[in-house]
Amino acid sequence: MLKIGVTGGIGVGKSIVCRMFAVLGIPIYDADTRAKWVMRYDEALKQELTDAFGTDSYTADGELNRAYLAKTAFHNPQKLALLNSIVHPHVAKDFIDWAAANSSAPYLVKEAALMFESESWRQMDEIIAVFAPMDVRIKRLLQRDTHRTQQDIEAIIGKQLKEEEKMARAQHIVYNDDQQLLILQVLKLHEQFLSKV
Repeated sequence: MLKIGVTGGIGVGKSIVCRMFAVLGIPIYDADTRAKWVMRYDEALKQELTDAFGTDSYTADGELNRAYLAKTAFHNPQKLALLNSIVHPHVAKDFIDWAAANSSAPYLVKEAALMFESESWRQMDEIIAVFAPMDVRIKRLLQRDTHRTQQDIEAIIGKQLKEEEKMARAQHIVYNDDQQLLILQVLKLHEQFLSKV
């Protein structure tokens, strides 16, 4: 089965591209949403996180303490690397199980901001990098994430792999720059992928 990865930095529009594939009948695996689910319900992962970051990693009712983990790991490169090294293998296994459950589809799409950083690109047959100029991304994010400042957004972008590197490593690029029609780009890719299955 053909597995397509969709990646790109925060604010480029990965989700809208994936929604277009979903409208075309293609199952979408949202790595961010699934990671949150796995971190909540995978008992082995919960134990690993608690061992690594302490009992405050989860609230008394078993919910992931996102604020605590963000405060503990986000500004510390070693702790962030440790957090990712614990979570990513569990998400990779979850994707394998999900792909098996969706094996009747013509192809599958996995959306992940950290496709290259997490090494999950290795599970994919082809990668689409979604690109948008920095000023467009910041404008979108300030409208979408009203709790974030421009400095917050720039800090997040600064921690992600550079867009040029993602584009160089991807087999396909979708331009979400408010200049080119997204749907035409997605339809062209959809036809290409269907011709390979």
